[in-house]
Amino acid sequence: MQELNDFLGLIDGIIGGSDWFVYLLLGTGIFFTVYLKFPQIRYFRHAIKVVKGKFDKKSDEGDATHFQALATALSGTVGTGNIGGVALAIHLGGPAALFWMLVTAFLGMTTKFVEVTLSHKYREKVEDGSIAGGPMYYMKNADIRFMGKKLNMRWVAALFAFATIMSSFGTGSLPQINNISNSIFTTFGITQWVTGLILAVVLAMVILGGIKRIVKVTEKLVPSMAILYFFGALGVILYNYENIIPSLISVFADVFTGSAATGGFMGATLSYAFNRGVNRGLFSNEAGQGSAPIAHAAAKAHEPVSEGMVAILEPFIDTIVICTLTGLVLLSSGAWNQKFQNKFQYTDIEVLQGSYNELEQSDKEKIYQHLVGKESLDVFDGSLDVQNGKITNDITLLHARSFAEDVRVFLGDELYTGKLSVSNGDVIDESGNIIIRGKSLLHSAPLTTEAFKMGLFGDFGKYIVSIGLLLFAFSTAISWSYYGDRASTYLWGTKSVFYYRIVYVVGFFFGSFADTTIIWTLSGITIAIMTIPNLIGILLMRKEMLETVKKYWGDFKTEWPEEKTPE
Repeated sequence: MQELNDFLGLIDGIIGGSDWFVYLLLGTGIFFTVYLKFPQIRYFRHAIKVVKGKFDKKSDEGDATHFQALATALSGTVGTGNIGGVALAIHLGGPAALFWMLVTAFLGMTTKFVEVTLSHKYREKVEDGSIAGGPMYYMKNADIRFMGKKLNMRWVAALFAFATIMSSFGTGSLPQINNISNSIFTTFGITQWVTGLILAVVLAMVILGGIKRIVKVTEKLVPSMAILYFFGALGVILYNYENIIPSLISVFADVFTGSAATGGFMGATLSYAFNRGVNRGLFSNEAGQGSAPIAHAAAKAHEPVSEGMVAILEPFIDTIVICTLTGLVLLSSGAWNQKFQNKFQYTDIEVLQGSYNELEQSDKEKIYQHLVGKESLDVFDGSLDVQNGKITNDITLLHARSFAEDVRVFLGDELYTGKLSVSNGDVIDESGNIIIRGKSLLHSAPLTTEAFKMGLFGDFGKYIVSIGLLLFAFSTAISWSYYGDRASTYLWGTKSVFYYRIVYVVGFFFGSFADTTIIWTLSGITIAIMTIPNLIGILLMRKEMLETVKKYWGDFKTEWPEEKTPE
């Protein structure tokens, strides 16, 4: 399984984890922002009016209101990325990574405007009377040309739909419940499979009712979880009010230089902060991925551009508001560069040959160069001798990109004495019962949990994160089930949807206690497979997009002459 995961990781590094993918994503956002004259700014107020239903007509076709479609799309994007993704970005790239997340979101507001408009324009009514849409439909139905020749995009549409189904498991189902069950176990001590079983039953009750039941749940769930998280985050930020200004300065101060070492944080280069910030930004708001247009296609609207307007608000709410809150919690509390006592994850451990001292600046610089890939240090290979929980070899143990301190090895609850295998710097636990504990940096949801405990609510803050994670991740699972069932409809017709939903729920249950490492890696590949053809497709349709927007404002001025328009 490890070899398979390494192979998938290699593919993911070539596609989604590569620099060219980041440039394609940002480049598309920059192009359309300039080409359409900054619609994310000019159309923002108008978008709010559309969401409120001010311009709705009784004759509009669809299965959901503008607000319900926005809530469903937001429930798919507002998830573990907002709690754990921001923490991971800052852990890897420092405070500057948050800046690049915000830049990605700003440009993503335009990208979503474009992809939702074009997908909504080519949506279809399927045999059961419901509305189906998404990038696969514009790929199939639009007259897409390159150098004057019409392109056959049907096979690309099928590939996109298949990748969407795979992503529904890799993004929406398995990792989400895995995060929920582990967080609930840590906080409340409830066994993972019990949490999985209960939530799988609830999930089935929601998604088996189709889009109309899904939107009724998400329109109530999204505002509730946003309010809870907002006040919880505010409790930390205001409690550490003296650090608010320094935290904001740190986000912008090192944007073009990279973040310097501070506390347990070893530092990060500009390119690393840029790559991690953009990568996590995409994971958070999914702009350009093509998932949100599937939800927006169900909205009641007579004009595709009006639903594109609604989509402008998504990255703003998801990343610019919620992710900024999380970032300020992490930075103002100081949790991001502090070491905490924790149970080490084997994937975050690296064993180096020889002793390095964190207090020695030269040693710290060597470790930093090693972590950013500029200088490779010798890793340990062989057996570690453990006596009464202490490692006796001349080695340096890194965990979560930091010097590990007070390291103890346990067999179950007892201090361990014996051998511990290490292969190329990676600890190998063949028994599955060896536990390594110590002090180190944290990342992802555990880091956010610690930060929330360093505020007004004290230890109670961990419950806010656990409940927030439960609501965020569960809502993501609901929305991605809809994305997957629309993709199934496109590939195999409406009769396949029931079987897809059953498999989705079963997978959701097993994901609560299974190792989802491979699923996460596979998800990275499928996200790239969705994003790349979608970005290329909307770039090829740029002229049609411009003409569609112009027609919208022309018709709007005729129908609503009393309204001021941004045009």
